[in-house]
Amino acid sequence: MPKKIHTNDWVKSARRMIRKEMAVDAKWYISNRNGSVQLEVRDGGKYQSRVLNYEWSEDGLYKAARRIIVIYKNFYSEVGQQSLAKSCDVTEAISSKGNIDYDQLIKDFRAYCPTASDATFKKCYVPVLNHAKKLLTSKKKPVDGSELMIKSLEQWKNGGRMWNIQRRAIAKFLEWAVIRGKLSNVYAPVKIDANNAEKSIGYALEDDQILQLIASEKSKQWQYAYQLLAVYGLRPIELKHLVVKKGVHGKELWCMYRKSMGGTKGQKTEPRQLAPLLVEDGKGLINWNLLERVEKKEELPSLGDVASGGLGKHLSRSNTWQKFKQDAKDLGEEIKPYSFRHRFAKVAHAKSVELNLTLKDIAFVMGHTTEVHQQNYGRFIPKGTFNKFAKQLVA
Repeated sequence: MPKKIHTNDWVKSARRMIRKEMAVDAKWYISNRNGSVQLEVRDGGKYQSRVLNYEWSEDGLYKAARRIIVIYKNFYSEVGQQSLAKSCDVTEAISSKGNIDYDQLIKDFRAYCPTASDATFKKCYVPVLNHAKKLLTSKKKPVDGSELMIKSLEQWKNGGRMWNIQRRAIAKFLEWAVIRGKLSNVYAPVKIDANNAEKSIGYALEDDQILQLIASEKSKQWQYAYQLLAVYGLRPIELKHLVVKKGVHGKELWCMYRKSMGGTKGQKTEPRQLAPLLVEDGKGLINWNLLERVEKKEELPSLGDVASGGLGKHLSRSNTWQKFKQDAKDLGEEIKPYSFRHRFAKVAHAKSVELNLTLKDIAFVMGHTTEVHQQNYGRFIPKGTFNKFAKQLVA
């Protein structure tokens, strides 16, 4: 009968830690080689191995695991070129005694993010990178990537939208810097989840609230902006990218803004034709002739470099908006510049049967995938459950 080999729990834990960061079918293995950690790779029909300078012990293997995750990412990048030797060596490229110019490092990283506009980089990357720079130049530096990421994100509400944006930014920066040997591999990024924080529920403005906002707004330019946002369900930045085209059946209003789809490959959404969902008052639908006004290039308000921030700042000065903010809070929801867009999604789903709209139709005109739509606007999709209960009232 073959002898059963016992594997220590700390070895299993290290292997799970490594596997979590790798593809399911990755053939990467660790083993004990004369008291040291040996890394073995089988990829593309080729076998490669390397004995790492870590002791085969609980502490040594924990440290080795963090480095192996970096080596794995190096291996499949332009730096490692699927060479285990190159992938291992690049992590030693930076001396622990060397001085790092973090301002230059951030500038170099900026060049690595060409698809992000200057405004996006300033809003979504710079804040967390500056905080990380402050931590890395302090007397008591973070001991690893996990601590660095957690402390860099402390200034944002855990699990909130901006927390998630900054989390992705710092992870992308650390992966870029570590893979290229610009930062020690101890700062390799790790997966950080929100501490059971609930995602805030975006409030959808009602049509009567939109009319109240417009009535209380003195500026014609801002009134025009509110109308466009509500009727077409626009993202604030899309106000800057509206054009009128000649279509097969007449004039069409298009949004030419191309939103980044994330990642580092430069994928962006396509320009899209817009479809209106008119606001209603007590007498019926209101036609503000928005397509014609866009064609005539009617002036919109200045939104600044970050459109959502400019819109939010202006709305915060409105007493009417502040009242709606409290109404939303009472419902456990949060009003924000995107509440105009939420209104569009809510109305579209409410009228889906009447207008013969599918989920795909609504997601398409809003400029995102059905998966993204379900994630953000799933609560507006009619489920029919309560309609069944309501039948007793008309029986």
